[in-house]
Amino acid sequence: MIAPTVAQALHEARTQGVDRLDAQLLLAAALGQPRSWLLAHDDALLLAPQRERFAAHCERRARGEPLAYLLGEKEFHGLTLQVGPDVLVPRPDTETLVDWALELLRDGPARPEVLDLGTGSGAIALAIAHAHPAARICATDISAAALAVARANGERLGIEVEWLRADWWAQLAGRRFDLVVSNPPYVAAGDPHLAALGHEPQGALAAGADGLSALGAISARAGAHLCGGGWLLLEHGHDQADAVQAMLAEAGFGAIETRTDLGGRPRCTAGRWIRSR
Repeated sequence: MIAPTVAQALHEARTQGVDRLDAQLLLAAALGQPRSWLLAHDDALLLAPQRERFAAHCERRARGEPLAYLLGEKEFHGLTLQVGPDVLVPRPDTETLVDWALELLRDGPARPEVLDLGTGSGAIALAIAHAHPAARICATDISAAALAVARANGERLGIEVEWLRADWWAQLAGRRFDLVVSNPPYVAAGDPHLAALGHEPQGALAAGADGLSALGAISARAGAHLCGGGWLLLEHGHDQADAVQAMLAEAGFGAIETRTDLGGRPRCTAGRWIRSR
């Protein structure tokens, strides 16, 4: 087989239905070069191992496998995180939750106690810890495999977080926090969009018939784990803001507010714990 050039390999990827940018990133990874190198070397020839790796990854990408899984990493809030099929790919919209959390922490205690429920890759916990080093972070997940990914990310980045295997509030009896954040599963079990997310862990995506079961479980018991005046900050579906606001109000929260994501859709809702115990 005649070795293809960079330009020919990229053209072939496009004919397979792979997005231009995705193809460039996959080829750069196969060649061990930055993407910018490709633009100046479109006549460079691919060696057989490079061609085979690139072709295999293009085939998987064309079948819908996330680009981050193929590259093995994803940037989130300025951090490069290792990711794989045991965790969701961190989304840019979740940075809305991190930015809001950091805003709340700036006006909070000097050494705040922060909890990230359902941490997955550790993206939220690590981003908060990196940007607010004074915070003491505990991050939980029910998945041992996900926690292994999160712990490895923390070790590689040199960021200290307490990693704890737990099912929402389980294993947290008697502990209270100044801020609790969570990006829990919130997709309805029958949502047709789940088909396009088939490569990602479904347990981290779907939450009951209406997508609200995890959000409800977190909201209902949050007060027992928040310091007076503490905040609960939740990511949710674009059409769930009203339901989440109602949950927080019913659970005893005040100062309830919803903020939008990068696309202007309602994405995160917060409430402050005010109910007397």
